[in-house]
Amino acid sequence: MKIRVDKLIKTYGEHAALEGLTMEIEDAKCLAFIGPSGGGKSTALRLLAGLEHPSSGSIEINDEALPVDEAELRNYRKSIGIVFQGYNLFPHLNALDNITLPLEKAHGLSRKKADARARELLGRFRLDQHAYKRPAELSGGQNQRIAIARSLAHNPELIFFDEPTSALDPEMTAEVLDVIEELIQEGKDCVVVTHQMGFAKRVSDHICFLANGSVLEHGRSLELFENPREKET
Repeated sequence: MKIRVDKLIKTYGEHAALEGLTMEIEDAKCLAFIGPSGGGKSTALRLLAGLEHPSSGSIEINDEALPVDEAELRNYRKSIGIVFQGYNLFPHLNALDNITLPLEKAHGLSRKKADARARELLGRFRLDQHAYKRPAELSGGQNQRIAIARSLAHNPELIFFDEPTSALDPEMTAEVLDVIEELIQEGKDCVVVTHQMGFAKRVSDHICFLANGSVLEHGRSLELFENPREKET
């Protein structure tokens, strides 16, 4: 995975969430954004994922400029996986339908193929016995594993995780982090926003430390954790 961000600015009214973010990363398998709350981590991830448009600046992923045309941007979004901190599951649908719906509506799979793929993933994440339960009937950890299964259903090459454990207790956090680590070990490229420093150190090969909307430092994880250049890091 290659990511190049140049002078990226994102404003909401008079508030600047990102102020000239610039970084270039080569040959990464997992990039982790870390830093204080409100520093711009989730905003950076949403821009990289094409969920929002930058106010100015440019983004390239794997030598391809992120589209600005809405139709092309929708196609880009279909090619990636995204896992949110709040799960973003449909509350009126059961676990199985939460996975099959995007496969049918966004990716054009038949009901039969979508159902088979969803059941395969539910089995993988030990959720097959919960296929017909709605989110309100499941624990936070189970809902997040369903969200991860949904993000994997169309076999994306790149997955974005936006603080996937922030709403979970420690036991459920460990459970979900183990799943994410397993995906990375299997070769999935990912971008992660996390406050879990032990997890970031264990799974990422690149770290970007964001504070006040800009990059304080970024580089190889081992080097940054062992020899940080900035006091804040």
